[in-house]
Amino acid sequence: MASTTRRDQVTTYRGQTVVRGSSRRSRLDAQREWVLFILFMLPNMVLFGLFTFWPMVENVRLSTQRWDMISPVRLDVGLDNYRYLIDDETFHRVLRNTAYFTVAAVGFSLLIGLIVALLLNQPLKFRNGARAVVFAPTLLSGAAIGIVWSYIFDPRYGLMAQVLGWVSVSSPDWLNRPEWAMPAIIIVYVWKNMGFAAVIFLAGLQAIPRDLYDAAKVDGANVWWRFRSVTLPMLSPISFFLLVTSILNTFQAFDIIRVMTQGGPVDSTNTLIYYVYDQGFTYINAGRSAAAALVLFVLMMVITLVQLRFAEQRVHYG
Repeated sequence: MASTTRRDQVTTYRGQTVVRGSSRRSRLDAQREWVLFILFMLPNMVLFGLFTFWPMVENVRLSTQRWDMISPVRLDVGLDNYRYLIDDETFHRVLRNTAYFTVAAVGFSLLIGLIVALLLNQPLKFRNGARAVVFAPTLLSGAAIGIVWSYIFDPRYGLMAQVLGWVSVSSPDWLNRPEWAMPAIIIVYVWKNMGFAAVIFLAGLQAIPRDLYDAAKVDGANVWWRFRSVTLPMLSPISFFLLVTSILNTFQAFDIIRVMTQGGPVDSTNTLIYYVYDQGFTYINAGRSAAAALVLFVLMMVITLVQLRFAEQRVHYG
């Protein structure tokens, strides 16, 4: 014998109860969640499309044109802008400068940041104040830092000249000699950004369980082996994060170069991001600038994918 209640849509047949309305209610709940999800995501997607996706599409189109950003007429040139970049010796030097700057700036930032983090992780006096001092340059404007360091690098009256004079060494003309300009930019960039790496490394060091070090001591491991076998593997997620973000940020370093050297002397500090600016706003060639910007985007994407593919294999998560 079967009985049915209309409100709950429950059917009883031979002692077994079948619920018919629960699946319908679950479908309605799922639909409500999807509607709520779309309402929350729609503003973000609209903003992303307008200010990120659409400019990228427009940049690709602009890279196939010749335009001075003033004329109402754009001339389609196909792949001529890319052919120019392939044949341009200045662009080749820009790529070499970018690789040199990226490797040196990222390498020294992470190395010095790790050393500083190891020091600040010790029970030293005033270490909280030292952490604030180390991190402070990260918060400062790159343009302001560039102006200050331009005076520091002055070969006659700058602080660097005075310090070198104490050991009877003459100061080179840092910002006007091609062989010294890029090292000067790297010094300033590392000084500005190593504090961020130090703070992130310090957070990773403080999260390492002390039991691991105690076990290593019991096994007879000295300081170097504890650092190599415990500290470095446990810091690998932090190191991977800093490596990716530091490379991407270095590719986009513009303000310090703009203020201190303007890409000179003789293009010795002209990096890819500055080349994009130079072509667009100095030579008024938006198409060539867009082509160089697309090359920069592709390089950043390829480097990031390579890091995700190979470097993450050596990362230890816990």
